[in-house]
Amino acid sequence: MPSTLNADLHCHSTFSDGTLTPEQLAARARERGVQLWALTDHDEVSGLARAQQAAGDAGLAFLTGVEISVTFIETTVHIVGLGFDADNAALQAGLARTRGGREQRAREMAAGLAQAGIAGAFEGALRYVGNPDLISRTHFARFLVDARVCRDTNEVFRSYLVEGKPGFVPHRWARLHDAVRWIVDAGGMAVLAHPARYRLNATEEYVLFSEFKQHGGQGVEVVTGSHFPHEYGSYADKAREFGLYASRGSDFHSPAESSTDFGSLPPLPTGVTPVWDALQARIIRP
Repeated sequence: MPSTLNADLHCHSTFSDGTLTPEQLAARARERGVQLWALTDHDEVSGLARAQQAAGDAGLAFLTGVEISVTFIETTVHIVGLGFDADNAALQAGLARTRGGREQRAREMAAGLAQAGIAGAFEGALRYVGNPDLISRTHFARFLVDARVCRDTNEVFRSYLVEGKPGFVPHRWARLHDAVRWIVDAGGMAVLAHPARYRLNATEEYVLFSEFKQHGGQGVEVVTGSHFPHEYGSYADKAREFGLYASRGSDFHSPAESSTDFGSLPPLPTGVTPVWDALQARIIRP
């Protein structure tokens, strides 16, 4: 498959914090010219069977996917897994452990919002959750927008859900080593998701890339809806520096909320090797 392939290897469904079902995502991706698609719900693979079926129905090549939450230097980092065996017992057990504790965290977030004068946030957020095990800040944000506390989800995060604000509650996620190994041992490729998003200085970022590679990570998202265009080249350079494959994905969550839709990203920069080159044997073709 060429480097100019219209691949989207990062998006979310109602099985985590997206607003569309796997079937709706597959149809939307196909309509917008996507040729290779992966569903990467947060810490959850239960939507993959439906996604694979929908991809086949839509004529899309498909890769299994997941996005695992990791705590690294007290920062939440995300690792995307691609092309793994979704039935792998160790992977499923690790994801279940990672999901654990979300409800307690959500109740603590709601308590903080209540102290700020916003009552009923836990019950309100639950109305937006397709999978109660995966209640997240995004669901609280949607509740606060619809309750007209804020204009949009970006304002919610800035005003209520980041460190130092009333609804912020830290959480200890999986370890970097564990997340990478779950993916690799299940036959997949571990990809460092949207690295420009993390609040790491240059030294900390270098350590992240180094440890990720040391533990068996093989890819990095270069062109993503969570990067600014001027950052594509920087992370293409990182891919070359660390010998990583380059990935591409919109990080699409919702037609109303996501700034980047399927099919709208530019191709990968020249001089990098796409992740799909290394995943040919794992691609499920229609």
